[in-house]
Amino acid sequence: MHMITIISATNRKDSNTLKVAKEYERLIREKGREVLLLNLESLPVSVMSAAIYEEDDVDFSAIQEQYLFPADKFIFVMPEYNGSMPGVLKMMIDVADVERAFYGKKALMVGIATGRAGNLRGMDHLTGVLNHMKMSVHYNKLPISRVTHELDAEGRLSNTTTRLVVEKQIDEFLYF
Repeated sequence: MHMITIISATNRKDSNTLKVAKEYERLIREKGREVLLLNLESLPVSVMSAAIYEEDDVDFSAIQEQYLFPADKFIFVMPEYNGSMPGVLKMMIDVADVERAFYGKKALMVGIATGRAGNLRGMDHLTGVLNHMKMSVHYNKLPISRVTHELDAEGRLSNTTTRLVVEKQIDEFLYF
């Protein structure tokens, strides 16, 4: 059985991205699969410092050891930031031990937006980055548009159609 890490790809507090990531975590756990959720709010500030390239950062090393290295598969739940991916996600990827963390692994993408496009362009950008890192990206990239209308007060997917599409995407990825 493969270990999956879900990455909530923003460091914004109380984001809709985190709510959707938690829904993916819940649905995967219900299927009896091992899953961890990496919330980029928890990234150490040192990730943004040039010093991280020169020395081992104990806090970031612990994140890599817990969430990145043991994962066989990743689910990137990613909001749209200026037509692309959040800078904090790209920074995390750039400072990671890419070969140990990502090479040869599999990825699934979920785009989040309050507007109409569901971060299609950002998912395309991230696909290029992940392919460069020798990752296999699942074909079913799910854009979730108007996310504020998709979540109920508890942060759960309230639209039956969206929930069914998410469950299908998860089932396909578990088989991938």
